[in-house]
Amino acid sequence: MSWTMFNLDGQRKYLTQSETRRFLQEARQEDPAVHCFCWVIAVTGCRISEALALTPANIDFEERIIVFECLKKRRRHVYRSIPVPTELLHALRAVVRTDRIQTHERIWPWSRMTGYRRVREVMERANLAGTHASPKGLRHGFGVSAIQSGVPLNMVQRWLGHADMKTTAIYTSAMGPEERDIAARMWGRAFDTNEKSGSTGARGRSTPVVRASGVRQKANVKQRVTMNFLTSRAPDKSDRLQPVCQAPAR
Repeated sequence: MSWTMFNLDGQRKYLTQSETRRFLQEARQEDPAVHCFCWVIAVTGCRISEALALTPANIDFEERIIVFECLKKRRRHVYRSIPVPTELLHALRAVVRTDRIQTHERIWPWSRMTGYRRVREVMERANLAGTHASPKGLRHGFGVSAIQSGVPLNMVQRWLGHADMKTTAIYTSAMGPEERDIAARMWGRAFDTNEKSGSTGARGRSTPVVRASGVRQKANVKQRVTMNFLTSRAPDKSDRLQPVCQAPAR
């Protein structure tokens, strides 16, 4: 694949986790059907055409998964399942019951352009603009978030329906929190900045780095050298017969 996570102008193509949360927060103000449509794309990374093809039969409420047909495959009837939040399933069930959607009827009987406009309208109200503010930006954001959350690459590949893992591996090029933490430590040491890394202690405070004083550091070094000498010396018979901790006879 020749594409990257950035366009020709250097702008990223994916939504960050905070931007996705803003998008979903704004989507809650919409009609329940529109809200669920935006929610499904955001938490599954599906293509907009795959979301529009969903019917109630594709939702497994018992297993808490949604089964998508991979529409970009050359052959039909290739499916993949993706786990979804329980709250989303409750919302989908309410939409199906309220609109009296039959088992094999499409949940969203819209055209692809209508579905695209629904997502873009929510993006605009959430003050999201640019290349990444699109349904595809949600899909890319899902892939980046999954990788940064530690989801195995082969699982992300299956969830997104990629035929080649090399396509999925492109999402690893997005900067994650760990990379920024490393950079923050470098800035503090090399450039004497006050930038703090994201690593925090048990109560959310930055974990302090405890440094020993010069006298204590010298004592520690002397102790380590002494211990290394003692442990490297070959033991003689007296060492093997007399315990180290045995008190001297009086």
